[in-house]
Amino acid sequence: MADKKLQIALYWGAACGGCDVAVLDTNEFILDVAAVADIRLWPIAADGKYKDIEAMADGELDLAIFNGGVRNSENEHIAHLLRQKSKLLVAFGSCAYMGGIPGLANLTSREKILETAYRRNPSIEWGNRVVPQPETKLNGKELEIPKFYRRVYKLDQVVDVDYYIPGCPPQPDRVRETLLAIVKGELPPKGSVVGAFDHALCEDCPRTKNEKKVKKFYRPWEIKADPDTCLLEQGVLCCGVATRSGCGVRCPTSGIPCRGCYGPPPGVTDQGAKLASAVASIVDSKDPNEIEEILAGLPDFTSFAYRYGVAASLLQRSYRQ
Repeated sequence: MADKKLQIALYWGAACGGCDVAVLDTNEFILDVAAVADIRLWPIAADGKYKDIEAMADGELDLAIFNGGVRNSENEHIAHLLRQKSKLLVAFGSCAYMGGIPGLANLTSREKILETAYRRNPSIEWGNRVVPQPETKLNGKELEIPKFYRRVYKLDQVVDVDYYIPGCPPQPDRVRETLLAIVKGELPPKGSVVGAFDHALCEDCPRTKNEKKVKKFYRPWEIKADPDTCLLEQGVLCCGVATRSGCGVRCPTSGIPCRGCYGPPPGVTDQGAKLASAVASIVDSKDPNEIEEILAGLPDFTSFAYRYGVAASLLQRSYRQ
């Protein structure tokens, strides 16, 4: 490895860009990366072209880091391309790992998304009925844009993935650890979730748990929560019981409930169902009408419980599609 630089590619699919910022947040370590690696593709920071990757020999890339879900035909093409050209493909961040927040679009339809964005958007010209098409003829020329799929896919629903790094975004330390593991030849077993533990975040949370039941649920801004007591036992919906630990419990220790970005711990088939079970267990009532009233205080439960994982869940997408 000392004589030959690593060949690396990074790609941004259906995501917000935070994962690329996490890579940049490695600070001066990025200079160490430049010393041992050639970055052949990184749309946000380098001028590599798809055609350059297509011209490579299969397996020529040592590592491809793919963040974001697969939402359109371009995302899918690059997923297959990087899989073909890379020895190791890493699903980096919640969106590649589980579909992420873009995956919430699976709870509605492609047609409704286009309707909202291009026909009922207050910022567009009133009466507009034009929506993007994969192929459009204009001034005698044919323009093409990626096809917008009916749903969002997590990366391993499209191609084989070697490793997963969860988080929204992952901590910069995870980037450092991954690259150093490749340089040193100290890789974990294929399929490993890197930089995370095999237990729930609640086990690492310093907040005290008193097995207290609740009569009312609150949005975080509706209550001044006790900084030392379990948020869920105070009626603030927190996903820690259904989420893999490894983030450093950053949100709950800052007074913010866990949102579930590290995905479910091992043994949990469906993150949202696990959270629903936890919520049901702390409701302090046996009366159906009172239970319904208590649960009415919850936010949109489906969108909360599956904030990062619709594409990875048993739901997959809305039945309306």
